Amino acid sequence: MTPKDLCCIGYTSGTTGHPKGAMQSHQAVLLNCALTATMHGRRDDDIVVTALPAAHVYGNVAINSTFLAGGTVVLMERFDAAQALHLIAAEDATMFEGVPAMYSMIMADPSFDTAELSSLRTSTIGGQTFSPSLAERWQARVTGPVLELWGMTEIAGLGATHSVYAPPVPGSIGVSLPGIETKIAPIDGSVGEVPVGTPGELMVRGPLVMLGYYGRPDATAEVLSPDGWLRTGDVAYVDDTGHFFVVDRLKDMILTAGYNVYPAEIERVISSHPQVTMVAVGKRSDEVKGEVAVAYIVAAPNSDLDGAAVLEYCRQHLAAYKRPREVVFVDALPTTSSGKLMRRKLTELDPTSAR
Repeated sequence: MTPKDLCCIGYTSGTTGHPKGAMQSHQAVLLNCALTATMHGRRDDDIVVTALPAAHVYGNVAINSTFLAGGTVVLMERFDAAQALHLIAAEDATMFEGVPAMYSMIMADPSFDTAELSSLRTSTIGGQTFSPSLAERWQARVTGPVLELWGMTEIAGLGATHSVYAPPVPGSIGVSLPGIETKIAPIDGSVGEVPVGTPGELMVRGPLVMLGYYGRPDATAEVLSPDGWLRTGDVAYVDDTGHFFVVDRLKDMILTAGYNVYPAEIERVISSHPQVTMVAVGKRSDEVKGEVAVAYIVAAPNSDLDGAAVLEYCRQHLAAYKRPREVVFVDALPTTSSGKLMRRKLTELDPTSAR
């Protein structure tokens, strides 16, 4: 057996389609844990509270990078906001790890403003983009840094993250892990790179990249080039300091009247409204514009927020072509087992009472 041999098969979360089995090598799994532990400054006295599923790549690397450093993991059987706050205080947790939906639900919990969070040295957040306004609210209660990160099953964990040793760049997923090549390629799939600050497809190459999809050579060929570059399907850009910013998933992009509209940008705006607990933006067909955005909102408890108020709020913060054309209030949003939003399931939701 060699480090490059098959170690395990990790299944994708299926946010944009059916899950696929990414074949991960021993070197990819171990190296990702080691690099994550290094970038996050994990220590043997760390106590990590998380509800990330152990079978999911984010949960796997969060747990095993902590064990690699000699730390302790307090693993929740399933996520519950009130229980997470209780465990952080009861266990003197030094780190909380989760996806944006978990943070949103924690901050919507009635006990958040009085919860004991002083033991937290670090918080990590990944899986999807996080609204800067929500990050600011969390940071107002937690003194340690919030380390935004990005990863995927196809690279056995993280591909980019902030380092605990450097100042965070709000809205960014950080920098590439050491020894990993990352570039921004044209969205149309052509060869080359786009200029700094220009959105394109995020691509990765190096020892973390999967061996391929199990039993799916066709799907493997679609994302993995002969020279080792992995197409991630994420639209992102890089600034002149080497920090990457994810715009959205390429498959979730809305083409409205010839313009590219990214749901994550609309979600960041709407989630900054004080009466919004969670939001997801999907799309529907339109005879005139081709596609238009639809906002699905979980309102804060006892909120009197209505669709007109949401659209007015969007009018103040978004260009006309980016604004949603419909607002649907729901009791909950569809998520994967790891807590990531499943936009493809939004049209199946039953709206709450009309507003």
